[in-house]
Amino acid sequence: MKNLTTVIIICAAFTSSVLSSCSKLFENPDINTNPNAVTNVDLPTLMGGTLLGVGLLHEDTDVRIASMWAGELNGLARAHLGYSQYIVSAQNFTWSPLYPVAGQARLMQLKADSIGNAWGKGIGQVLEAMVLAKATALYGDVPYSQAFDAARYPTPAFDKQLDVYSALQVTLDNAITNLSAATGSAYPAKDFIYKGDVKKWLAAANTLKARLYLHTGNYAQAVRYAQQGISSSAGDALMPHGTAIGVDINQNYDFFAVSRIGDTGFDGAYLPKLMQSRIGSANTKTDETALYNYFFKKGITATNSLDGNTVDGAFVAAAPQPLVTYYENQLILAEAQARLGQNNEALNALNNVRASLNNGIINGRTFDATGRRYDAYTLADFGVAGLANSTGAANVQVALLYEIISQRYICFLMQYEAFNDYRRLASAVPVVQLPIPLYIGTQKPQRFIYPQVEINTNPNVPKPLASQFTKLPVFP
Repeated sequence: MKNLTTVIIICAAFTSSVLSSCSKLFENPDINTNPNAVTNVDLPTLMGGTLLGVGLLHEDTDVRIASMWAGELNGLARAHLGYSQYIVSAQNFTWSPLYPVAGQARLMQLKADSIGNAWGKGIGQVLEAMVLAKATALYGDVPYSQAFDAARYPTPAFDKQLDVYSALQVTLDNAITNLSAATGSAYPAKDFIYKGDVKKWLAAANTLKARLYLHTGNYAQAVRYAQQGISSSAGDALMPHGTAIGVDINQNYDFFAVSRIGDTGFDGAYLPKLMQSRIGSANTKTDETALYNYFFKKGITATNSLDGNTVDGAFVAAAPQPLVTYYENQLILAEAQARLGQNNEALNALNNVRASLNNGIINGRTFDATGRRYDAYTLADFGVAGLANSTGAANVQVALLYEIISQRYICFLMQYEAFNDYRRLASAVPVVQLPIPLYIGTQKPQRFIYPQVEINTNPNVPKPLASQFTKLPVFP
């Protein structure tokens, strides 16, 4: 944390930047500078670099580990085989570029303040919250209140996880205030996520608040903010990609098809088994064959191997990567309302997702019509003998929750929010969980462990050091 306060990235446009190379820019000590001396870098440049970093953090090794630990992906060789068996050490984790990207978001806010740009500051606050939410959800107690002032706090204190969640809600409240300003001065030009639409950033901030309230079990607040969140797939926050290898390709494509062929796959993972069980069920209102084929393809790396579809599906080179989406927003709304006993409202939110899936829309792309069916459910479908009551649950609320949770798990492929659900659902009341098996052993992974660099340099790292099986306060 000593040199993570101020990182200025000169990435003028996404299409001219290399994701894997830009990750190294966040590690370069020569580009550190005083946080108050940002007048020499314009806000659009700061925004472009920050957005690039945020996108990287949604496609990195941490996301793959989270996907494996949620049972969505399987590690088959080299380091990823160890990850899938929950064998990790402090050497396997790093806070670069996580904290440097968060520091970049803070620099955006300082620059926006210096020129009176409320919208730019609000976007910076959303991005800061997005990055720190990932940090605390995966690691628990993390530096936040002292994280961006290396001069005063060279070894920052670790804030309690629930305090970080509360602080992030305040950050997002401030973002909403700034994004709601009548004018934000000149809109930052290098916004390749929402391309100048401040209302979409405002909706995304509300969805992020709803996500965090869902994590902490405050379902009424989750409903409140999801109702103001992303209202259609056109409002999805997606990291754009191109087809140039080593320049702008999706990092999942790079991992699956270029740099780490065969290290991971979907053989032995729970997600394809869940989808196959749904395809083979008596539920005549749903056919997920097309989505299954969009996600997975056999024989890319070896005969009969089940791989991510890098040929014509979810993991082609140019596939956008989701950061926060309409589907997540609606499924937050659905789950929170169901837990509050508002089954009709929950069903409406679930059916909104199904209607969009029925049009073949997911993460900015369209999947095939053949084998695609998502008819609207009725509450009768979740009765004891209902076609959507896949577990024979005794009441509608539990059966509906199971379907909502299943839909979240499917939509969160290669997103770390799947691992958050995996842990969160163990204690959310009523307890409704997917039967995700362990790859090995009897202990479920519960968290990432603090990086060795942080352990070596910051005496404030919580002691005793937690293992990957130690539960976190927010997911007890």
